[in-house]
Amino acid sequence: MHNIFDSKRKVIFLLWVLLCIGFFATSIASYYVSKNSIRDAIVNSELPLTADNIYSEIQKDLIRPIFISSMMASDTFVRDWVIGGEDDIVKISRYLNEVKETYGTFSSFFVSEETRNYYYWDGLLKQVDENKEADAWYFRVRKMDSPYEINVDPDAAHANALTIFVNYRVLDYEQNFIGAAGVGLTVDAVRALINNYQDRYQRNIYFVDPKGNIVLFGNKSQPLGTNIHDHPGLQKMAGEILSKPEGAYQYQLDHERILLNVRYIPELDWYLFVERNENDAVKDIRQTLYLNLLVCVVITGIALLLTGLAFTRYQDRLELMATSDSLTKLPNRQAFDVIIKTFISDAKRNEEALSMLMVDIDHFKAVNDQYGHLAGDQLLIAVADCLRANLREADFVCRWGGEEFLVLLRKCDAHNALQLSEKLRQAVENMVVEFKNELLKVTVSQGISQWADGEPVDSLIERTDIALYQAKQAGRNRVQLV
Repeated sequence: MHNIFDSKRKVIFLLWVLLCIGFFATSIASYYVSKNSIRDAIVNSELPLTADNIYSEIQKDLIRPIFISSMMASDTFVRDWVIGGEDDIVKISRYLNEVKETYGTFSSFFVSEETRNYYYWDGLLKQVDENKEADAWYFRVRKMDSPYEINVDPDAAHANALTIFVNYRVLDYEQNFIGAAGVGLTVDAVRALINNYQDRYQRNIYFVDPKGNIVLFGNKSQPLGTNIHDHPGLQKMAGEILSKPEGAYQYQLDHERILLNVRYIPELDWYLFVERNENDAVKDIRQTLYLNLLVCVVITGIALLLTGLAFTRYQDRLELMATSDSLTKLPNRQAFDVIIKTFISDAKRNEEALSMLMVDIDHFKAVNDQYGHLAGDQLLIAVADCLRANLREADFVCRWGGEEFLVLLRKCDAHNALQLSEKLRQAVENMVVEFKNELLKVTVSQGISQWADGEPVDSLIERTDIALYQAKQAGRNRVQLV
């Protein structure tokens, strides 16, 4: 016995060593293979996904000012004031100031189509002029089909501070264009959003205008230079970047490889740049690999140790239960001899009901005679699968012999066993087995008995067999309880 135990311990230890060596070798090989693919994964998946997320969040952050501008454009006060002749500037100024203060916008404005007056919260700012570049936005808005646009312009009301404006078309009650209204967001507010994006996504993020100027960046990672045409790493590819709506690029900076994804944002007429240092990415993955390697080795060791303990304790029982019927893959009578003892012991200890079913396929010999033994085998497999599928996980079913099956029902008295047996009978009756283009149907007869406390196993089996005999004598395809 000692030699057997010692042999088991050696086998388990050898298995643990082999698993560790195999896992370690596989992990190292995978690391070096994956290291070469990290760059492609970041460029083709990670950075574009980050850019998409940031783009979606920018759109989300602009929804509120768009809603405010829409409200202003549909406000009957604004329409009536314009239609009434714009005779009281104080009224429109007070209205614009309330919008600005109530919603916390950086700016609020209205431009009249009739007078070309540019009103803001403090009165009349100016008259827009079609020949002035600063006013080009208005004449663009009056001609467009879309109800609004988002653009970036200097705000004359704030010493030409760079501002993101939402310009909304204002229509009268006959849907005629009468002006443009909207609000502005300070670029500093958007810069705070960029800082938030960088903290969350751990990327370097900035915006570039169509001329290549770096117009917006977070406070924590201001890019080198003010124009990408002068950037040491980007200057050679700047023209290509600004000629495409999106793309993936790589460049060297201070002996480090930088991975870059660029996406054009039409609402702002800017390019979104999202960068990541390749060395940082590899470092994170390497550390994760080593940690996973250590954890997996430890877990493998613990799992094998527990397996060895369980194997030693339950070896005899598992060897018996492992024997099964080669055709149906159900346990056989040897397994039943072990299981019935456990079931009866549990029923005694917990004072629980235990019932037995004996299931016999009706007219099985006729199927063999008419279609052959292969058809009979298919029926046996199908019935076994049907029984297994309709029983509870705690129940036990085995092939008893020939066309008979035996079922043990834990925590199940005769009444409930009768109901479950009827369910099994109907399931088999509704089953169709296809064999060589023939559709075969069978029924089963079942005998049921409930174990009585102290009753021998042979007696329980005999009573169940008698019930099965009665079911077959009564016409088959039925359930009989004794």
